[in-house]
Amino acid sequence: MTIRMAKFQIGQIVRHRVYSFRGVIFDVDPVFSNSEEWWQSIPEHVRPRKDQPFYHLFAENEETTYIAYVSEQNLLIDDNQTPVSHPQVSEMFSDLRNGCYISREAREDLH
Repeated sequence: MTIRMAKFQIGQIVRHRVYSFRGVIFDVDPVFSNSEEWWQSIPEHVRPRKDQPFYHLFAENEETTYIAYVSEQNLLIDDNQTPVSHPQVSEMFSDLRNGCYISREAREDLH
């Protein structure tokens, strides 16, 4: 199995290609690393390949905020420059610049 480089980066705001939610990437797995049960629960006709990066998101939709685990093939850059309202965003990130959050660790390294 070939491991591809991740297309998106931590702090970037993305949206789902099919479902109406957006979020901030806070972690990346080079290949699928969730449970087999979780993967099998996805309807087969939309089930993503396992041999691609998967992203952990602080996600939001019209009703709520939550944590999402999404394959690279199902993500797009979110052109909406508004902040993501998930309450954990402020725990991990500080500023929002050009559609990308700056991690608190990176900000501390600058000082």
